[in-house]
Amino acid sequence: MGRVNSVVIRTPENIAFALLPAGPIARFIAWAIDLACVLVILIPMNIGLQLVALLTPDGARAAGIISYFLVSLGYAMAAEWRFKGQTVGKRLLSLRVVDAEGMSLQPSQIITRNLLRFVDSLPLCYLVGGTSCLLTERSQRLGDIAGSAMVIREPRVRKPDLEQAISHKYNSLREHRIVAARLRQRISPQEADIALRACFRRAELDPLSRVELFAEIAAHFTGLVPLPREVTEGISAEQLVRDVVDVLFRPEKSLEALSPGTR
Repeated sequence: MGRVNSVVIRTPENIAFALLPAGPIARFIAWAIDLACVLVILIPMNIGLQLVALLTPDGARAAGIISYFLVSLGYAMAAEWRFKGQTVGKRLLSLRVVDAEGMSLQPSQIITRNLLRFVDSLPLCYLVGGTSCLLTERSQRLGDIAGSAMVIREPRVRKPDLEQAISHKYNSLREHRIVAARLRQRISPQEADIALRACFRRAELDPLSRVELFAEIAAHFTGLVPLPREVTEGISAEQLVRDVVDVLFRPEKSLEALSPGTR
């Protein structure tokens, strides 16, 4: 089975979004950058092992192999957990590891895909993993398949002009910082992008489709984070989505700078 240009994920709420699987070349370059990072981390250890080699060359060689194994695994696992699916190499190449359903990775998935990294690297330079990427639909190496994960490309986009999507000056969500923080935490980048695109393109929709679309997105967001009654009372689903988009994309400093006014 060959690779596809994009993978369409549909959530239980029937919201669809497309992900772009990363190809083997981009992944290889990211791996090479990460390998350089691992080698830099190993420099102090190698200095110590050179002293050990004076006493026992075989012991130093074995310790070097074990050190590389532990550091490379620890680096990949720690980076993917801390930076939500990215290592230094993946970040520079705009790549990210996600769940097979497009969500953030769980610790068990990070551990599984990285433990199988050495199988994918056989016999040399990730030949097994690269072949698997070429043959699988979602460009997955064996570790990705076992961990129900995939590596995607995140195209660099210019910062959106929110004034085109948000015409009002007052957002009641600003007064509920805990709720706003939960929205930022629980709404995935893909879901936020869907809402932003809907706000930008709302004028292109016919009235019925526009109402239905924003009602569906608003219901999804309120399902993720229950909103206080004073936030939702008296406003349309479309306005609620625009308020959420404002919270997700506008820097906190900009929010504080806006003075309450009328819608």
